[in-house]
Amino acid sequence: MTNAPLHSAPTDADVNAMARDQRPALPDGITLRSLQGAELEQYLDAVAALRIAVFRDWPYLYDGTLAFERDYLQSYLDNKDAVLVAAFDGDRLIGASTSTPMEVHAEAFAAPFATLDLPLTRILYGVESVLLHAYRGLGLGHRFFDLREIHARSLGRSHIAFCAICRPDNHPACPHDYRGPDAFWRKRGYAPVPGAVATFAWRDVGDVAESEKPLELWLRAL
Repeated sequence: MTNAPLHSAPTDADVNAMARDQRPALPDGITLRSLQGAELEQYLDAVAALRIAVFRDWPYLYDGTLAFERDYLQSYLDNKDAVLVAAFDGDRLIGASTSTPMEVHAEAFAAPFATLDLPLTRILYGVESVLLHAYRGLGLGHRFFDLREIHARSLGRSHIAFCAICRPDNHPACPHDYRGPDAFWRKRGYAPVPGAVATFAWRDVGDVAESEKPLELWLRAL
């Protein structure tokens, strides 16, 4: 079974042109690919394992399972406007950035966005960007955001939103040398939406049960 590329998603040509022309060169062997449909299904377990590995670290401390991740990622196979941009070192998956129409998450985000005069159908939701620690600092984070913004514009979206967990600075699991990504996000033109906080539950590493966590919404107008 083969799936034709969807017109709204960044094509591999878009990905490679952006990587070549708009950012400093990546090390040899590192490439970016836009995965949808059957090709994404091929890498579903690899993406699930990557999410579990990256989100296990601070600040998410997510104790995930492969079964849950596969079920979660199914939405990217079923939604024609969702896209997953994957980073590879050779054949090894090292990073991924996911985006989907905001209205797909309408129930979870209805309250945080209720005070904004902005329909959810105008927003692309940047669900997450995950990257193995050894590959950070190469410019892949900027490329993930570049491609997310290209995809949003191709869908006629005027804004991009994402959420970030709020953890106390004195949390016992916080590394002493941790530097959060806030400065990077602000440099990209994103800012937190005052008072817009969503709540999600998952089990932290070392806990026996799930607990709810507040996640602050960030937004940028394109």
